[in-house]
Amino acid sequence: MATQPRAWQRMLSGRRLDLLDPTPVDIEIEDIAHGLAFVARWNGQTEGDFAYSVAEHSLLVEELFGRIAPKAPVKWRLAALLHDAPEYVIGDMISPVKSAVGPDYGELDDRLAAAIHIRFGLPAAIPATIKKQIKRADRISAWMEATQIAGFSQKEASKFFGHPDKAVIEGLQIKLRPPVEVRRAYTERHKELLADL
Repeated sequence: MATQPRAWQRMLSGRRLDLLDPTPVDIEIEDIAHGLAFVARWNGQTEGDFAYSVAEHSLLVEELFGRIAPKAPVKWRLAALLHDAPEYVIGDMISPVKSAVGPDYGELDDRLAAAIHIRFGLPAAIPATIKKQIKRADRISAWMEATQIAGFSQKEASKFFGHPDKAVIEGLQIKLRPPVEVRRAYTERHKELLADL
């Protein structure tokens, strides 16, 4: 008799996360922060002594979302911080790979995101208007990353990600830090946002 392939992962917290049926009780922010701090954006093809991590990207997206929607409730800033949280388990696939994999990747991402949202007091599905604003912040972040550390010209980055409003990105610079520092910053920001809910 054939055994079913293992579809769960043991987390450092000791939790056992079932990828096919994730539950909120198996999700810990420390696991998310740790995983995201070690997942490289751009498949690691960035300048600098440290990979630009999904955790660092998420911190920037949350900051950008706050600039785009300054009057948004704190819960939506938390949603912005967690927008790529499923990648702590499934990794960060660049857009061309996601397209090649097809809809199964999106379904897995959606299941994990719903469990993560519920775990931290958000609705399983984020409202479309908020999701659109977070996506806008995400694209601005991608433009900044592309031009500052991934070797794109501004013209090329604008073709793929749109050209951001200068006022939105004013004073922001891509940070490259050791994973342990990024992990701590992500966990601390999550704690601050939860305290303000």
